[in-house]
Amino acid sequence: MANATENRHFSIPVGVRGQLMLFLCGITALTLGLVWVLITYALQPMYNRNIYQKLEKEASAIVGMIDSADGPISSRDFGPLELQNDEFWDQLNTALSNGTINVDNCCIDISDSTCRNVQFLEGLYPCILHKSMVSFGGVPVYAKDTATAVRMRQVLFSQGTLYEIVESGGNRQMMVGRCSRDGNYGVIVSSSLAQIETAGEVMRTVLPPVAVLLIGMNLLVAVLFSKWFTKPVQQLSAGAREIAAGNYDVQVDVRRRDELGLLGREFNHMAQEVKHSAQLEKDILANVSHDLRTPLTLIKGYAETVRDITGEDQDKRTEQCNIIVDETDRLSALVNSVMELSKVSSGAEKPNLVNFDMSELCFEVAGRYDALCEQNGWTLQLEADHACPVSADPAMMERVLHNLLGNATHHIGPDGIFILRAIPKDNGICRIEVEDHGPGIPPEDLPHIFDRYYRSRKDAGKTGTGLGLSITKAILQQHGFAFGVDSTLGKGSVFWFEMKAPNK
Repeated sequence: MANATENRHFSIPVGVRGQLMLFLCGITALTLGLVWVLITYALQPMYNRNIYQKLEKEASAIVGMIDSADGPISSRDFGPLELQNDEFWDQLNTALSNGTINVDNCCIDISDSTCRNVQFLEGLYPCILHKSMVSFGGVPVYAKDTATAVRMRQVLFSQGTLYEIVESGGNRQMMVGRCSRDGNYGVIVSSSLAQIETAGEVMRTVLPPVAVLLIGMNLLVAVLFSKWFTKPVQQLSAGAREIAAGNYDVQVDVRRRDELGLLGREFNHMAQEVKHSAQLEKDILANVSHDLRTPLTLIKGYAETVRDITGEDQDKRTEQCNIIVDETDRLSALVNSVMELSKVSSGAEKPNLVNFDMSELCFEVAGRYDALCEQNGWTLQLEADHACPVSADPAMMERVLHNLLGNATHHIGPDGIFILRAIPKDNGICRIEVEDHGPGIPPEDLPHIFDRYYRSRKDAGKTGTGLGLSITKAILQQHGFAFGVDSTLGKGSVFWFEMKAPNK
């Protein structure tokens, strides 16, 4: 069993670390896979689309210049080629000089309807359209009317547009062409596609070792990160085991400000509450044992006395039997209070919500203290002149009023006055107050005033079970009502709670 428990304790942190490592490595592999797909299937089409748009834009711009020129831009008749229309050529040179038309890594071929070259601007080497040769001086020499050029011009003039990707000698070149409006001239702009292919090959070659390196680094980072991430979880697990073993003083070290840090702070708060609750349970056991032992001892002692000694003395027998009855009543009251607190705290007794006037209930409960006040010379002042419609369980609220008024009689001041108020508020809330003019409650004891057996710790020797305020707290919490106490030493205390109005 010990080994099974130990394995269960350590399986959770190891599992979380393994999952984090698997997650990080999976994200890396997915990212690398997406990069591979992008390089293999998407990069080249996207690049070709961008190149096409650039070439189409330049071809259209030159054709636009030809269309806007006044007259032809060249003449050959049956003689040699002559360039004419200085306006067009000046406009073309201006566009080239200011970068409107860029011939970097491009070739521009202008031809007439005879499919012969009029002019070309070469920025490619080597160029499929105008095959180049290197002269003895190292200067490239281009052929203007190659077979490829003539064939591309024929396609252009026959279709009006041109889009071709031509491959020759391991070189691939995209060609885009447009015809002038009158069909006398054609413009072909081309660019090499070798760069993107080379780049793709390089990236595909580099990607596998990079993937291995990244996955290795991710494994290292995942180990360190998972150890840092799961450390607070391991601390919480160890703390939970300590609490399960009965050590309620455990507190985990909280340094983080994220959700795990919040969980650690909540765990520490829980541990404190568990410790406090455990201490209360011990106090209840000790106090109930003490309170049960006293009446039981008295009952047994006086019963034996009646049996053995005073059985023939009627006056003494009656006095001792009255003591037995009183102690039995005290014992019954204690048992009933413990049972009532258990039922209310556990939720076994649910509130039956009805709509009623709390002021009327206060009037009814206050009337039951007339005899007690007359007997002891006390005065219960009732301030419930206005209607207070509420939604609650009337029987439970009656118990709350009796508990608070009973507590006030145990701490009544020299003036013998205690007050019951029902105050309707503007927001529909009804505030109930029970005020006494007794000695008050020390500030350090206020947070524990509603704890079980607070009376036994603070007011030893006074009548009562010491569970009245605990029962009051449990009832008000079941209803979801706010409650509390305001107290000043030497002047008295005000116990209050606020009730909700009926739903409309």
